[in-house]
Amino acid sequence: MKSFLALALAVLAVAHNIAGVRAGDADPLQDFCVADKASGVNVNGFPCKDASMVTANDFMFRDLDIAGDTSNMLGSNVTAANVMQIPGLNTLGISMVRIDYAAPLGLNPPHTHPRATEILVVMEGTLSVGFITTANKLFSKTLEKGDVFVFPKGLVHFQQNVGYGNAVAIAALSSQLPGTQQVAQSLFGASPPLDASLLAKAFKIDASLVKLLQTKFLAA
Repeated sequence: MKSFLALALAVLAVAHNIAGVRAGDADPLQDFCVADKASGVNVNGFPCKDASMVTANDFMFRDLDIAGDTSNMLGSNVTAANVMQIPGLNTLGISMVRIDYAAPLGLNPPHTHPRATEILVVMEGTLSVGFITTANKLFSKTLEKGDVFVFPKGLVHFQQNVGYGNAVAIAALSSQLPGTQQVAQSLFGASPPLDASLLAKAFKIDASLVKLLQTKFLAA
């Protein structure tokens, strides 16, 4: 498993560089700009930590080999390795996640990454994955261990475990902080809530059903 994981990470990193998908974030103007998250300066990203204070620990993250807790309603868990966990990723335009899916039917629900393209490799199990274009066309596949799938930047996409055992995927994203916006949670769990009549008209359903959904998502 460890050798397969190491190979997958290397392939994903090389694929990102070759494809040029790092263009999602600005290119660095120096060797590195380790994020100074304690700084009070507001910039697009993070200001640079004093180079004399930078250590190797700023460029590493442990425990991506540890399974995430999937004992939730969705049956999935995302473990992020972005600039919030690895300060050295600041300005480098790349990050990673580990996604665990419980059996049966663990779901990473429809969502978008507004700042990143994603490339995913299945490490264990069987996943049904797909994305929807702005023309509302669905592109989907069933993936087995070792299969790779790409989700274009900003498009709604999903993954679901359709196998008999737990599933694991590793994904690389073309941003140090891709952002994640879950479709259902954003619409029905917004705070303050969206007007129920607006959502009822958009989804062509009764306002009473919208209010029920809002109650469920706001309580989550």
